[in-house]
Amino acid sequence: MPADDPFRQLADQIRAMLPKGAPALPPEFQDNLNALVQGALSRSALVTREEFEVQQAVLRRTREKLEALEKEVERLEQAQTIRDR
Repeated sequence: MPADDPFRQLADQIRAMLPKGAPALPPEFQDNLNALVQGALSRSALVTREEFEVQQAVLRRTREKLEALEKEVERLEQAQTIRDR
């Protein structure tokens, strides 16, 4: 795993929370902790910040289009009401 791997970083943070007087963790435990963290996070519905921002932009554009269509429908309904009189 690369040093900048987020799973490794999270496992390192968990290890840092353990009591300072505790004996050093055996390598097998560290590997199991890494696998546990990676497994738990991979089952989560997580997205990157970039993916989130892209979807936010798509949603913003969609909302703008919807608002424009709602205004157009309202304008057409008013025009129809005036013609029906």
